[in-house]
Amino acid sequence: MILLPLLLAAAPMGTLPVFQDTGGLDRAVAAFTSRPIGAEGGARTAIDTRLRLAQCPTVSLAWRSDAHDAVVVSCTGPDWRIFVPVIRPADAPAARAVPAMLAPAKAEPVIRRGDPVLIEAGSPGFSISREGVAVGDAPPGGRVMIKVDGSSTPVQAVAIEAGRATLPGWTD
Repeated sequence: MILLPLLLAAAPMGTLPVFQDTGGLDRAVAAFTSRPIGAEGGARTAIDTRLRLAQCPTVSLAWRSDAHDAVVVSCTGPDWRIFVPVIRPADAPAARAVPAMLAPAKAEPVIRRGDPVLIEAGSPGFSISREGVAVGDAPPGGRVMIKVDGSSTPVQAVAIEAGRATLPGWTD
């Protein structure tokens, strides 16, 4: 019983862990965005005060993406990082979307499920081929699983044309 008061008295005062001031982080985000919390272009809400981040001597702020939809607040001293969502203006352009006319057209499959397929692989002086049945669909250059007789597991192949495929890594 006497030992406990002695240990408490010997422990230095103020050894409680010190956490990063979230209010200071809020002010830094507001300065970075040039907008106050809750305003268009500013942080959506204040950083949660219950968040316990290790004290950081120098925080770094950057936009998460070109869309400016969040600010990344990070520290490299003790390694931590948080994302602070930003209220985007109504007239702000959306994140880069691929216009429909620029999106690649989906190629029609040349091999369809259930089709008989000849798998070929070879080089000068060497050639091997096996027959099987396609387990799925594949466009030219696409991968497809082929069920080969005598094997319990299907073989992965690259579709070349209707009824023909090759093993990955082999050229036609």
